[in-house]
Amino acid sequence: MVFVASLSAVLSPRHASPTAVRRSGQRRKVRTEEVAVARSKGVTIRDVAQRAGVSIAAVSMALNGTGTLSAATRLRVRAVAEEMEYEADALARGLRRSSVGAIGLVMRSLDALGEYAPRGVDVFTRYIGAASAQAMDRGLSVMLVPDPTKRPTPPLALSLDGYIVTMPHRDDPVIDLLERRGIPYVTLGRDPSRPDFTDWATEDDGSSFRRIYEHFAASGARSIALLRGTDPNAWNIDSEATYRAWCESAGITPRVYMSAERTGEHGGENIAHAIVDDGIPDAILCHTGRQAAGVLAGLTARGVAVPERTMLAAASDSEHTRHSRPAISAVELHAAETTMALLDLLQARIAGEPSAGPVLTTARFRVRASSRRTDPNA
Repeated sequence: MVFVASLSAVLSPRHASPTAVRRSGQRRKVRTEEVAVARSKGVTIRDVAQRAGVSIAAVSMALNGTGTLSAATRLRVRAVAEEMEYEADALARGLRRSSVGAIGLVMRSLDALGEYAPRGVDVFTRYIGAASAQAMDRGLSVMLVPDPTKRPTPPLALSLDGYIVTMPHRDDPVIDLLERRGIPYVTLGRDPSRPDFTDWATEDDGSSFRRIYEHFAASGARSIALLRGTDPNAWNIDSEATYRAWCESAGITPRVYMSAERTGEHGGENIAHAIVDDGIPDAILCHTGRQAAGVLAGLTARGVAVPERTMLAAASDSEHTRHSRPAISAVELHAAETTMALLDLLQARIAGEPSAGPVLTTARFRVRASSRRTDPNA
C-alpha cells in the first residue's frame, strides 16, 4: 500500500539551483508545442517553469523523463504541473496509456468529516484493508488519496490507472475531475448525480433498512423515527426514500431527523432530546454507530429506557454499537465482498469492457439487546 503522506518530504518546496539545467537548455531550443500541451485554461510550459523556479528546458526534461535532473527536482516539477493541471504529451503517453500498476482510493465520507481516523469507526479501515489486500492479489498497489481537488494534489495522483471513489456526493467535484481527466473510476454506492452510471457496487442497503423496520414492527413498534446524516450521498438520500416508502405501506407517519456526520455522538445526543420533546417513538434507526451511541446517551439522560420504552438500531456497525450498554443492534457490512466487486468493475472499465454493474452485495443485521424485547407488546 502506498501512502500519500510518505511523499511530502520529497515534495518540499525548496528551490534547487537550476544553473546546470539552464546551461543544458542553452544548447538547444525547446519548442513548447512539440513537447507538451496544456489540458487546462491557457497554462503554458513557461507558467510551470516560473512556478517551479526552473527553466523551460528543465520542465521539458522533468515531464518527458529526459536529462540529468535530480529525482527531487523532477518530482517537484511534476507536482507543480499536476497542481496547474498541465500535462506533457510524453507524460500522458507514458502514464495514461500504459499501466502503472496502481489505483487510487478516495474516501469521500472521511473527506467530509475532516479527519481520517475517527475514533471507534472501523468500517472505513475495513474497506481500505480489504481493497488493499485484494488489489495486491491482482498485482496492484493502492494509493490512499485525500480529496484530489484540493491543492496541492498528491504527485502522480492523476496518473494512476483508475480510482475507487467511496460514497460520492451529489455534483461531486472529485468525479468531475476524473471525468475531465479521462481517468477510469468506479464508486462505492451510486452517484446521485449520474443515474445512467452503472459501474458501482454496494451492500443492498434498501433490503437492510427494510429488514430493520420489519424487525421493529415484529417487536411491537407502531412509530419509528429515522436519524440520517447530511452528506449529499446516495446512502442518505436513498435511505430516506426507503424509509418513507416503508412508512407509507405500513400506515406509519414518518419522522425524519438529520445530524451532520461530523457531529458524531454529540449530534446524536442533541437529536435524542428533540425526539423525546416531539414524543417518544417505539423505535429509532440511526445511520451511524456514533449517532446511535449519542442517541442512547440522550435517551438515558431523559429517563427513557432502551429497549423497554423505545428500541434502537444503527445502519452501520462500529465499536460504539458493539460496546454500548445495552449493545446496539446494527448492520454489519461485508467489505470484502463489496471491494472485490469494485475491483472487478474497475479492471473491466480500465480494459474498456462493457459495464457489468451495478452490483449489490449482502449485509447482516445483528440483533442485540437494544432492540430485543421479550414482550412484543411492551
